[in-house]
Amino acid sequence: MNAIPSPRLSRRLVPLRRLSPLRQTAPLPRYATRVLGAALSAGAYVACLPWDLRNRPETPGALHETSPVTPAGITFLTLALLSLAAYFGVRDRPVWTLLVVAAPPATLMYVSFDSHPTQDAQVWPLAWAACTLLFGAGTLVTAMVARRVKGRPQDGDAPR
Repeated sequence: MNAIPSPRLSRRLVPLRRLSPLRQTAPLPRYATRVLGAALSAGAYVACLPWDLRNRPETPGALHETSPVTPAGITFLTLALLSLAAYFGVRDRPVWTLLVVAAPPATLMYVSFDSHPTQDAQVWPLAWAACTLLFGAGTLVTAMVARRVKGRPQDGDAPR
């Protein structure tokens, strides 16, 4: 059964239906949109999880270091990356969505971990790998859900 959407819902979805796939646009706007998306993704990471290269133990002899990461920062970063993943999921292919949305924060996290002055227990590669997997999986799932909600077929599917 095909449900007929209400006129009110149809009017709200009109802007989503106007978004054309990026592969159908000219090369300059296509790549400019992707670069802007990558810059927004990197900017969200830097704004929400600021780097504090002065990480020091809370007290002399303590094992725990201070960190500028807050729950609000993680929440805002998650919302920003999910929004970008949904937008690029509707407009672009999944591979490009992954490169534009998940790769910049993963790269910045790697640089942040690698540039830390003291490598205490060397567990940062494990933390980086887990966060990169989380960024990638969240991006792909959000992109696929957004693509299905919009009603566009997947790249390999036949048109409906």
